[in-house]
Amino acid sequence: MTELEKKVDLLLAEQKKMMELVKQNRSFFQKLCKRFEPKLGVFDQYPPKLIEISKYYQIPENYSGELPGISIVTPSFNQGHFIKETIESVLEQHYPKLEYIIQDGGSKDKTVDILKHYENKLTYWESVPDKGQSNAINLGFAHAHGDIMAYLNSDDLLLPGTLHYVSQYFQEHPEVDAVYGHRVIIDEYSQETGRWVLPPHSDEVTKWVDYIPQETLFWRRSLWEKVNSQVDESFQFAMDWDLILRFIDANAKMVRLPRFLGAFRVHSSQKTSGEMSNIGNEEMAYLRKRCHGRFVEKNEISRYIRLYFWQHVILHKAYRLGLIKY
Repeated sequence: MTELEKKVDLLLAEQKKMMELVKQNRSFFQKLCKRFEPKLGVFDQYPPKLIEISKYYQIPENYSGELPGISIVTPSFNQGHFIKETIESVLEQHYPKLEYIIQDGGSKDKTVDILKHYENKLTYWESVPDKGQSNAINLGFAHAHGDIMAYLNSDDLLLPGTLHYVSQYFQEHPEVDAVYGHRVIIDEYSQETGRWVLPPHSDEVTKWVDYIPQETLFWRRSLWEKVNSQVDESFQFAMDWDLILRFIDANAKMVRLPRFLGAFRVHSSQKTSGEMSNIGNEEMAYLRKRCHGRFVEKNEISRYIRLYFWQHVILHKAYRLGLIKY
């Protein structure tokens, strides 16, 4: 090997070391950036595991005071694989002044058999064809009389102690009209795959995006009556965001509670991503136009919610590190 060839080999070896160093640093920075990525909207944050629930989430033994009535409606259609667990998550709250109503759209699977099994514990149920989810919610609420209201989809769950916690909060804060909490993400096997830790409520941010977990949302009947006591049946996907925006238009005081209240299930038989990308996006674009008087671009949305996302990242990281307890 000539002297020139030795120098070339030495240069190539040095170049290889430099490339390895760059690769290692890039990997480090990629991992660092990933750790600080927002988790809102992300459903598969980590491998499936058992849901971890804090001990203090159980029903308080020393609960006192006059309990307000709570009405929960579950709209359902062909969710026989999940609805039993949904029903039990509500009934096992052991809330003494609960109205639980299930409005099924004429399911052809085992849903009706499950409803018959629980009918003595339900306030009302029926299985008849309807005009979709929004219509089913309205039909269900026609049988509700509670002071506090909510609806829970037939594949989602309430976490232990939620109804007592929400009830007590409403009693202690008469100025508050609606509340919601943090969200646990679960898969079709009820395994936890992620968590959404939300910043304090912002009306302004909610006019740009809807990150309010629907399964954790509760409101007063007085607020429901202010918005005409109905869900807008023209919406197939964004009926919950429309309802929240109408709450805001009615000057409702909304609060994000410092607690995980419900679990949102992600599974293959949900409304398809294709439907979401078409009808869902059209509905969301319509609602943004209604709020802002014009169509808005994606980069504009990002600009207005940037601070909210940073608040979320900080709270989420603090929660994961155990610096904040929920």
